[in-house]
Amino acid sequence: MRDRSALPLLLTLGLGVFAGALDLGVLAPALPALASAFGVVTADLAWIFSLYLLVTIAAIAIAGALADRYGRRRIYMLAVVVFAAGSLVTILATTYEMFLFGRAVQALGAGGIFPVATAAIGDVVPPSRRGAALGAIAATWGLAAVIGPVFGGVLVHLLSWQWIFAANLPLAAIVLVLANRHVPARAPHVRGALDVLGLALLCCGLLTVVDALLSERPLMGAIGVALLAAFVLWERGTENPVVPLSLFTTPQLGKTYLLEVAIGILEGSLFFIPTVIVATQHVSSAIAGLVAALGALTFVVVIPISGRALDRVGSRDVLIVGTVLTEIGLAIFALGFDSMPVTLVAMVVAGVGFGALLGAPTRYIVTNETGPSRRAIAVGMLSQALIVGQLLGSALAGAVIGGVRSEIAGYRLTYLAFCAVALLALALCSTLRSRSEEHAAPLEEAAP
Repeated sequence: MRDRSALPLLLTLGLGVFAGALDLGVLAPALPALASAFGVVTADLAWIFSLYLLVTIAAIAIAGALADRYGRRRIYMLAVVVFAAGSLVTILATTYEMFLFGRAVQALGAGGIFPVATAAIGDVVPPSRRGAALGAIAATWGLAAVIGPVFGGVLVHLLSWQWIFAANLPLAAIVLVLANRHVPARAPHVRGALDVLGLALLCCGLLTVVDALLSERPLMGAIGVALLAAFVLWERGTENPVVPLSLFTTPQLGKTYLLEVAIGILEGSLFFIPTVIVATQHVSSAIAGLVAALGALTFVVVIPISGRALDRVGSRDVLIVGTVLTEIGLAIFALGFDSMPVTLVAMVVAGVGFGALLGAPTRYIVTNETGPSRRAIAVGMLSQALIVGQLLGSALAGAVIGGVRSEIAGYRLTYLAFCAVALLALALCSTLRSRSEEHAAPLEEAAP
């Protein structure tokens, strides 16, 4: 396959990923306007993101299973349609409950876009150029994270919060036209009935566990663990499992999923950086946001570079370099966050590290290690691992900060704790296959 022939597919998939990613960052500047429009207190606004996250986790599992069974094009287009429908509901919402329902529908669509896009690349783009393709798709996600708050702020200031979601409709229409032309329609030929009970146990278990993490309700956590245990038992005995358990027994894949959780924990460190800067340097929220944006802009620039590096040096070396730079950047920030020059250096160093980690390396591993019949669900589980890691990272920061009387000492200990996580991630990275081993090992389409 020639590189030029893959460009329409990458453009189509990239636009879909961009739309889904933009929907997260673009809402931050609109929160005050939403609170005023629906008459809710600030604490209730957290449900806008929490609900989106909960439904996204379930949507990833659903879309992955369906895409492996019925083909990438059909499920990708369905995800885009659902995302657009949710956007329309939020525009027309007259109550906060209706708005939240629209957000849930949006998440149901957005949760299916990224894993299906990654699986489609794995199907079409040859391994020798797969890293660069995955890096290009990941870069669109990073770009959306950077421009989302700016774009949302401009629309809310000049027009109204509804226009944030109105922009999704023409973008979705364009993606649908392109997807119908360029996304492969052929299904990977997975046979047998869809494992509805397994899918229900997985979704309910994940939703319950994440809800327990967000609400700190141990009973819900116990119920969620029980549901997931029932899911594992069911999957071991069913003929057509929704998640082949061999994904977790293959050493390279098992390590990759665990590493993705660690990466998610490290990504959780980014959420608190503006708060720390405001508290320690006494600058405005706008300036703190710009400093954090510097780190985000850095990893957006690095993501496509790291993607191309995958094809040259392999996933292990890219992940090792990314983990080392992330740890150095977080350590610099932990020891010098009361100084603006030191903070800026930390943002750039950590930004380069995150650009390598959050780009394409783990997806490169999963697409190389799995065959077409289970690729979408395998990538979907990777996305879920990242989200779980993000939640654990936020919980880690909250626990450390809340357990120390001095606010400054709490911030410092928090980021040193993140450094410890990075050290564990580095040790895990070192056990992955080298580039020569990656390309020498034959692809095994393991049985369910």
